[in-house]
Amino acid sequence: MGQTLSEPVTLKETSVCEGGGYRVAVSSMQGWRVTMEDAHTALPALPGDPHTAFFAVFDGHGGSSIAQHCSRQLHRSVMARPEYGRGNLTIALQQGYLDLDAAMLQDPQLKDEMAGSTAIACLITKREIYCANVGDSRAVASVCGQTVELSTDHKPCLPKEKERIEAAGGWVEVNRVNGNLALSRALGDFVFKKNLSKPAHEQVVTAFPDVSIHELTEDWEFVVLACDGIWDVMTSQEVIQFVRCRLAMQEAPEEVCESLINRCLAPDCQMGGLGCDNMTVTIVCCVGGLTWRQFQEKCSRKSQQPDLDSYNDHDLT
Repeated sequence: MGQTLSEPVTLKETSVCEGGGYRVAVSSMQGWRVTMEDAHTALPALPGDPHTAFFAVFDGHGGSSIAQHCSRQLHRSVMARPEYGRGNLTIALQQGYLDLDAAMLQDPQLKDEMAGSTAIACLITKREIYCANVGDSRAVASVCGQTVELSTDHKPCLPKEKERIEAAGGWVEVNRVNGNLALSRALGDFVFKKNLSKPAHEQVVTAFPDVSIHELTEDWEFVVLACDGIWDVMTSQEVIQFVRCRLAMQEAPEEVCESLINRCLAPDCQMGGLGCDNMTVTIVCCVGGLTWRQFQEKCSRKSQQPDLDSYNDHDLT
């Protein structure tokens, strides 16, 4: 847990945007932390590709510089890949993450930074949603009121992560990389990427993302992307139920974002860090061709159990 203030900063930075069949709200709050290190990207229509949307949340640690830079550049790095133009979005995302990390390592203003950042990003086409993740920020979706996990948190204690860490010369101590970092993949954190005998995706800490692909249908209601300041306090299912209930009660998504942050804020900083972190939440409402009232009515319907296997086409690492 980082340093904390005597009183939390509860002022929220909240924004909304619409386009491409989406109504999107983002809210961020510094909370008990001494500084705000989160950043985000919200693009209902990508520049030069108006039929594709891109949303991301970045949770910085050790400073905000890497998170802020990534919020401005990650989508550009992905779109610059030749695979993007050929429609191979999985490879474009994976290599786009690595390209951005490599570019920052060559940047005179960033190469010596001790900071790093998670990156949870959703690239949404007309038919599919691609979720790319490094770190322990998370994306979940509501499909017919049911929770669909779009990402997996990268924690050092996971067997696959621990194996890579140790193979690259690192170790896991008290569930932290080298007893220091509480997540096993990140952009930045260059001090953990110095093994010259290993490629970028095999470093102690890697910027290589897991990518999952899900078929997008009319059953999808909304997607929530958030940093671990939310997920440390509430489960994925609790967040989905919280958001869906309030959307059904005709709350605006920006109000729901702020309510969720308030719900997760600790009343004091004596809870082992839970609820004391920076918090950022993005809610992407998949309105499609519905009016806003029709969308709210959709969220008020009794939860159904769809064939969730049909929404999990691939899970690529």
